[in-house]
Amino acid sequence: MDAEALLAGYAAGTLTPVQALQAVTERIARRNPAINAFALLDPAALKAAQASTARWASGRPQGVLDGVPVTVKDLIDVAGLPTRRGSKTTEATPAAADAPLVRALRAAGAVITGKTTTTEFGWKSPGDCPLHGITRNPWNTAHTPGGSSAGAAAAAAAFFGPLHVGTDAGGSVRIPAAWSGVVGLKPSFGRVPQWPLGAFGHVAVAGPITHSVRDAALLLSAIAVFDPADPFSLPQDPTDYRAGIEDGVSGLRIGVLDHPGFAAPADADAQGAVATARAILAAQGARVEDFAVALPDTSEVFTLVWGAALARLVAGTPEGQRGQLDAGLRQVAARFADVPAAALLAAEAARVQAAHAMAALPYDAILCPCVPHAAPLAEAPAADPVAALWRDWAPWTFLFNLTRQPAVSLPLGVNAAGLPVAVQIAAPLYRDDVALRVAWAVERAL
Repeated sequence: MDAEALLAGYAAGTLTPVQALQAVTERIARRNPAINAFALLDPAALKAAQASTARWASGRPQGVLDGVPVTVKDLIDVAGLPTRRGSKTTEATPAAADAPLVRALRAAGAVITGKTTTTEFGWKSPGDCPLHGITRNPWNTAHTPGGSSAGAAAAAAAFFGPLHVGTDAGGSVRIPAAWSGVVGLKPSFGRVPQWPLGAFGHVAVAGPITHSVRDAALLLSAIAVFDPADPFSLPQDPTDYRAGIEDGVSGLRIGVLDHPGFAAPADADAQGAVATARAILAAQGARVEDFAVALPDTSEVFTLVWGAALARLVAGTPEGQRGQLDAGLRQVAARFADVPAAALLAAEAARVQAAHAMAALPYDAILCPCVPHAAPLAEAPAADPVAALWRDWAPWTFLFNLTRQPAVSLPLGVNAAGLPVAVQIAAPLYRDDVALRVAWAVERAL
């Protein structure tokens, strides 16, 4: 049951938040041992659900998510729970305070059921980490759900509640959503406040992973707030992102990007999904056309940003603990340990150039693949993580982190092996509403 259906049940008195939480926790107990989506469950969830049930019974719900179960990725602080970041190098000390978006969730009445698994410090796309091991794809547990928001996507796909919060620095919401057959939204940079900032704080943003576009819009409406703790936080956003989502796409101009110039083409299934979405949008009155755009070598830019961030992370880890870090993370960090400041400044200049080029495009939205192929095996480590970044993980997603645009991963069925396929829909900077509107237009036609 999605979040909107739960809220309707609460309002009608046919369902309570306690009953919803019990159903979710029973399903977690039954299915999670084979999936491993959770870093931990929140023992305070039942008390929160009971308080919400009392509010609904008195006719005074607290906010737009009152009583809805929500999970939070274990890169995000939840007061009273440890933030381990998938790493054996971190302490199990409970966080002293909620992160800004968690404060927003609580203000909206959400019931936080637990923290979901992440790759170590969110560094890669396969869904494993040294602390919690392998998180598996509910569609086929031999395969990865993707990462770094592995647990959030797996939890969504396994119906461990309707709403899940991940983070995305290069595709870490959209890639696992695509490989797990659910919706993933990377909002515009700064739309959702974050603090403390992680290793990728200058490109990362938190966002929803859900079963429907409307639920993603609902969750974004709750967490898109201003918070002064985050120096990149946008001004207070009063938008209900569900408003206008069903306005349709007639007259919108949508560009189809089938090859970004720095990655191998997506496979036939991914290209077929784009063709399907293209036909759906055209049938609804959108003006759909192919386009190309001249960009600097953004793959080189992102590789440098990613590698330098990991090198800084390893340098800040006590020397005696570095051997506990993921071997691939250490491999990348060593490769970028001596990046000069001039190279980083040049990379930032190229990032701005790419953002300028994308902003100049005449399109209301962009349609492209999200991932180059379906989910790989869960136990197939990359011999060269840098090569894997462009071959298998993020060739279609990282661009929108560099340009800071909103982008949605939308599932479009499964391939012959029964694994999900998806498309990506991006919109101009700060037009998260348009990305959701176009995604909903495709979703409703499926």
